[in-house]
Amino acid sequence: MQTKIPVSVIVTTKNEEKNLSRCLASLERFDEVIVVDSQSTDTTADIARSFGVLVMPFVWNGAYPKKRQWCLDHLRLKHDRIFFLDADEEANADLCDEIAALDWSCAGYFVKGAYVLNGRTLRFGLKNNKLCLFDRHKIHFPVVDDLDLPGMGEMEGHYQPVLKDGVTEKLGTLQTHVLHHAMEDSLRHDLRHDGYAAWERGMRQRNAYPADITPMRRLLKRCFTRLPWRPFAAFLHSYVLKLGFLDGAAGYSLAKSRLSYYRK
Repeated sequence: MQTKIPVSVIVTTKNEEKNLSRCLASLERFDEVIVVDSQSTDTTADIARSFGVLVMPFVWNGAYPKKRQWCLDHLRLKHDRIFFLDADEEANADLCDEIAALDWSCAGYFVKGAYVLNGRTLRFGLKNNKLCLFDRHKIHFPVVDDLDLPGMGEMEGHYQPVLKDGVTEKLGTLQTHVLHHAMEDSLRHDLRHDGYAAWERGMRQRNAYPADITPMRRLLKRCFTRLPWRPFAAFLHSYVLKLGFLDGAAGYSLAKSRLSYYRK
């Protein structure tokens, strides 16, 4: 019998009955898995309980902390090292092996996401990159000026958590990718991205983004934000620079989705 990985996994959900079983089935090696559910009206909570995991209800009060930081502040977690996973993500065996072997010399680790489209994992093109595996005593989600902006609501937006004051440890990046199934439900993907795009417009207008946790990421983000032709740059980045064309039609679909997102 394999030793359980001493990490607490937090899966945040709202009406995720189509995705949750796949996600939870991939997490059986972790010592603790908690589903934090925002009043789902489908069978999300029942599916979670069928896997024997704890289901915690979450009702947002319209203020900070938002959902992920609320989890860090209020959940009674077995472990200080936590892994945030979305219900449309999947941790394959190689990723579990890498996490199990970590020496935790870093305060946290970036985990890249490889998109899955029509059952096929894309090898090239854009990879999302999230600081979602970390020691909860060393990293937190900052408060930003977005409570009156449309698009995001209860969940922290598209920015990374940051090191707490006084923490000096470095950050690492895992070699293995999370599998990201967001594009398999195209209608839901597009609706979510409409909201994300509206929120990002407001954040840019008020210059409300927190400073990115790494200098190079700050520089790249600043340069990209100022480009007058950002939609086409996003397409070329995924399809050409990141070799998305080698994934064929799926790679084109991913790059086109980036163009559409930045046109919103």
